[in-house]
Amino acid sequence: MELWDQDAIDLLDPAFIEIGPGNHGSFRFIAVEGWMDVRSVERDGAPAIEFSWDGNDECDHANGRGWAALSSDGSLMGRIYIHGGDDSSFRAVRS
Repeated sequence: MELWDQDAIDLLDPAFIEIGPGNHGSFRFIAVEGWMDVRSVERDGAPAIEFSWDGNDECDHANGRGWAALSSDGSLMGRIYIHGGDDSSFRAVRS
Protein backbone atom coordinates (compact mmCIF):
# COMPACT_ATOMS: atom_id res chain seq x y z
CA MET A 1 0.00 0.00 0.00
CA GLU A 2 1.42 3.34 -0.97
CA LEU A 3 0.26 5.32 2.08
CA TRP A 4 1.45 3.06 4.90
CA ASP A 5 4.50 0.93 5.71
CA GLN A 6 4.27 -2.83 6.31
CA ASP A 7 4.37 -2.53 10.12
CA ALA A 8 1.32 -0.26 10.02
CA ILE A 9 -0.48 -2.43 7.46
CA ASP A 10 -0.07 -5.50 9.70
CA LEU A 11 -0.86 -3.59 12.93
CA LEU A 12 -3.49 -5.94 14.40
CA ASP A 13 -2.79 -9.11 12.40
CA PRO A 14 -1.34 -9.84 8.97
CA ALA A 15 -3.31 -7.90 6.34
CA PHE A 16 -5.43 -9.91 3.92
CA ILE A 17 -8.01 -9.70 1.18
CA GLU A 18 -10.20 -12.72 0.49
CA ILE A 19 -12.65 -13.14 -2.39
CA GLY A 20 -15.13 -15.96 -1.84
CA PRO A 21 -18.08 -17.50 -3.64
CA GLY A 22 -21.39 -15.72 -4.02
CA ASN A 23 -19.95 -12.26 -4.77
CA HIS A 24 -18.67 -11.81 -1.21
CA GLY A 25 -15.28 -11.10 0.29
CA SER A 26 -13.50 -9.54 3.23
CA PHE A 27 -10.28 -7.71 4.06
CA ARG A 28 -8.29 -6.25 6.92
CA PHE A 29 -5.37 -3.83 7.08
CA ILE A 30 -4.18 -1.53 9.89
CA ALA A 31 -7.39 -1.21 11.98
CA VAL A 32 -9.72 -1.26 8.95
CA GLU A 33 -11.90 -4.33 8.47
CA GLY A 34 -14.50 -4.69 5.75
CA TRP A 35 -16.96 -7.04 4.09
CA MET A 36 -17.23 -6.72 0.33
CA ASP A 37 -19.97 -6.99 -2.27
CA VAL A 38 -17.96 -8.08 -5.33
CA ARG A 39 -18.79 -7.87 -9.05
CA SER A 40 -16.82 -9.31 -11.97
CA VAL A 41 -15.90 -6.74 -14.63
CA GLU A 42 -13.33 -6.13 -17.34
CA ARG A 43 -10.55 -3.52 -16.95
CA ASP A 44 -8.29 -2.77 -19.91
CA GLY A 45 -9.55 -5.94 -21.61
CA ALA A 46 -8.69 -8.23 -18.69
CA PRO A 47 -10.88 -9.87 -16.01
CA ALA A 48 -11.14 -7.84 -12.81
CA ILE A 49 -13.42 -7.15 -9.88
CA GLU A 50 -15.05 -4.04 -8.50
CA PHE A 51 -16.46 -3.96 -4.99
CA SER A 52 -18.23 -1.86 -2.43
CA TRP A 53 -17.49 -2.53 1.21
CA ASP A 54 -18.91 -1.90 4.65
CA GLY A 55 -17.06 -2.31 7.92
CA ASN A 56 -15.14 -0.41 10.55
CA ASP A 57 -12.00 1.62 11.10
CA GLU A 58 -10.84 1.56 14.73
CA CYS A 59 -14.38 0.60 15.80
CA ASP A 60 -15.96 3.50 13.86
CA HIS A 61 -18.30 2.66 10.98
CA ALA A 62 -16.56 2.93 7.60
CA ASN A 63 -17.36 2.05 4.01
CA GLY A 64 -16.06 2.57 0.52
CA ARG A 65 -15.29 0.94 -2.78
CA GLY A 66 -12.42 -0.52 -4.73
CA TRP A 67 -11.23 -2.62 -7.63
CA ALA A 68 -8.61 -5.29 -8.28
CA ALA A 69 -7.16 -7.30 -11.16
CA LEU A 70 -4.67 -10.13 -11.51
CA SER A 71 -1.29 -8.97 -12.74
CA SER A 72 1.03 -11.00 -14.96
CA ASP A 73 3.01 -12.25 -11.93
CA GLY A 74 -0.17 -13.67 -10.36
CA SER A 75 -0.51 -11.02 -7.66
CA LEU A 76 -3.71 -9.08 -7.12
CA MET A 77 -3.26 -5.36 -7.81
CA GLY A 78 -5.91 -2.79 -7.04
CA ARG A 79 -7.05 0.32 -5.24
CA ILE A 80 -9.22 0.73 -2.15
CA TYR A 81 -11.16 3.87 -1.26
CA ILE A 82 -12.44 4.82 2.20
CA HIS A 83 -15.54 7.01 1.82
CA GLY A 84 -14.64 10.56 2.84
CA GLY A 85 -11.05 9.54 3.60
CA ASP A 86 -7.89 7.99 2.23
CA ASP A 87 -7.39 5.80 -0.80
CA SER A 88 -4.43 3.62 -1.61
CA SER A 89 -3.18 1.14 -4.15
CA PHE A 90 -2.50 -2.38 -2.92
CA ARG A 91 -0.77 -5.56 -4.01
CA ALA A 92 -1.72 -8.93 -2.52
CA VAL A 93 -0.05 -12.30 -3.04
CA ARG A 94 -1.50 -15.74 -2.35
CA SER A 95 -0.41 -17.16 0.98
